[in-house]
Amino acid sequence: MILETRHLRLAAAVAEHGSLTRAGRELHLTQSALSHQLLDLEGRLRVMLFHRMGKRMVPTVAGLRLLDAARQTLPALIAAEEELRRLASGRDAVLRLSTECYTCYHWLPRVLDRFRERHPRVEVQIVPEATRRPIAALLEGKIDLGIATGAERDERLEYYPLFQDELVAVVAPGHRLASRSHVRAEDFASEHLIMYAVSESESTLFREVLVPAGVRPAKVSSIQLTEAIVELVKAGVGIAVLARWAVAPHLDSGVLRALPLTRRGFRRRWYAATVRQKESPDYLRAFAELLAEGPAGFDHGRPAA
Repeated sequence: MILETRHLRLAAAVAEHGSLTRAGRELHLTQSALSHQLLDLEGRLRVMLFHRMGKRMVPTVAGLRLLDAARQTLPALIAAEEELRRLASGRDAVLRLSTECYTCYHWLPRVLDRFRERHPRVEVQIVPEATRRPIAALLEGKIDLGIATGAERDERLEYYPLFQDELVAVVAPGHRLASRSHVRAEDFASEHLIMYAVSESESTLFREVLVPAGVRPAKVSSIQLTEAIVELVKAGVGIAVLARWAVAPHLDSGVLRALPLTRRGFRRRWYAATVRQKESPDYLRAFAELLAEGPAGFDHGRPAA
């Protein structure tokens, strides 16, 4: 047999990143070593797997077939390895999770306390590197549960409806907008917007509010950590748009102000996603049920609307 697990990982990494250099970083290999592996594999299979189109690597028809095999096989192998590790350590299971965009987990301890009452031998692990693309990480077998807005149509996934939350503009108490009843799209035109490190097409604020209004902020800074965004806003460096629950402790203490985004406000539906299985583990469903009560509920004793 020619194909090995390393070949599947190679195909998945190159397809995702579009270059051998970036794929090599993920696989902890040099660009030359990865290039040698790819050329060797193509030679042994007698078929080209990727087109070299300028600086980007694009899968051929054969490459797409190999990529499909990688996406089906790797999650199963990773799950098997995890199960064997659990057996060796005496644990029943490990639940790896990540939340789209948000790196604040102040609500998690109370969820864990209740979860451990039901499943004391299940270890919960947060995978922060999957924050930007939790659904992709889920399909790659890097996490077991992804928390994200919107439910993509994908027969490989199963979704659990969770809670709705509200996106709000967050400012320091002394900011010029702090006394407003709400913010309009036009208000961002003269502001320094501090946002997560995502493209504008991936940003709900840009896609749903700013672009339709033809507005662009005076300055945009991208930062991945919620805590860093909050500290910059508190210091008066700029404004941000975050979920109300994500900054609830800061709002309660008065160091930040939250303003509805547009006159009507802006609410989103969150989902917990898992890879579809014939029988989902009980602990996955139990964790999703706790999440469905809403992050705000764990901090303030009331579920989100």
